[in-house]
Amino acid sequence: MKRIWFNRWFSVAFHYMNLIRNNPYGEKFELYGTHPNIQHMSLQACDHAETEPVLEGFEYVEFCLDFCKRHKIDVFIPRLKMLEIATYVDMFEAIGTKVMVCRDTLLLESLMEKDLFYESVRGKGIVEIPEYRVVNTAAGFKDAYEDLRAKGLSVCFKPTNAEGGMGFRVVVEEQDRLAELYGWVNLKITFEQAYEAFSSQETFEPIMVMEMLEDHEYSIDCLASAEGEWLAAIPRRKEEGRLYLLEDVPELLDMSRRFAEEYRIPYVYNIQVKYNKGVPKLLEINPRMSGGLYITCLSGVNIPYLAVKAVLGQPMDAIAPQLGITATYVEQPIIVTASGATQRVLEESV
Repeated sequence: MKRIWFNRWFSVAFHYMNLIRNNPYGEKFELYGTHPNIQHMSLQACDHAETEPVLEGFEYVEFCLDFCKRHKIDVFIPRLKMLEIATYVDMFEAIGTKVMVCRDTLLLESLMEKDLFYESVRGKGIVEIPEYRVVNTAAGFKDAYEDLRAKGLSVCFKPTNAEGGMGFRVVVEEQDRLAELYGWVNLKITFEQAYEAFSSQETFEPIMVMEMLEDHEYSIDCLASAEGEWLAAIPRRKEEGRLYLLEDVPELLDMSRRFAEEYRIPYVYNIQVKYNKGVPKLLEINPRMSGGLYITCLSGVNIPYLAVKAVLGQPMDAIAPQLGITATYVEQPIIVTASGATQRVLEESV
């Protein structure tokens, strides 16, 4: 039985673990998870959970190596500190642990710094890049905003190295602030509000001031071999509310193949693009399992399990996703802890 460890992940790792456990071949795995919060959602699908220390640099790598040694981990699936772990991946291999991470640390670093990756993609004929400027001063923000507006573009901004939607804002001409107090929380901010905030410091962490892309957004979940050979890609279109469409989009599938040929990203990764006036433009590439991957797996392709097979160098059957699926998700209550008496009642009711 292979042992798999997820270090500090997002809550959706709960789904990844269950997808691996409930694989179509009935293959048995023992699942380990760590997180600073022992009651974190990601740990609720584990067979074994431990509290993870908060460490930096090589001290964190040493913790990971020790964890893999103590528990005889076969496959380590990191999310936190991927770059540091990739730097020392040979040390994990030496103790018999395969790591689901891109070993090309220069590529991995560029993927994590969005502006670096944009420049590496530019001019290669893979995908269009949005108009953008990188700034770290209020004056730079003002110049970038005015430049993009002069080109007739709507404007947004986000940190160069944030995950998911952290720090993303859409710059609008004006706001009805009272009406917004009675409505849903949104990501809109006026230029004046943003400029005032940025002016509070002489410099700040770099942000990308970008062309706002107005049309459909797609996440393309990709599966590759250990050598980065393209195995599958499944486009997932974000619809209104909680709806997603798993869609056959030939130009996006072709684009994912071009990315694979150029960058050879291994195992599993996610390409995000958004259309503007009929043209798909790159948002980012996440060199890991995406937050919505469990929805993509409704296509009948169990990507987390197949990625484990790729790490272990095991053969795979032909991959044929079912597309044309509209999907959504709902919350599911889960008991994290219970008193002794309550636990006995729960066990007797199963």
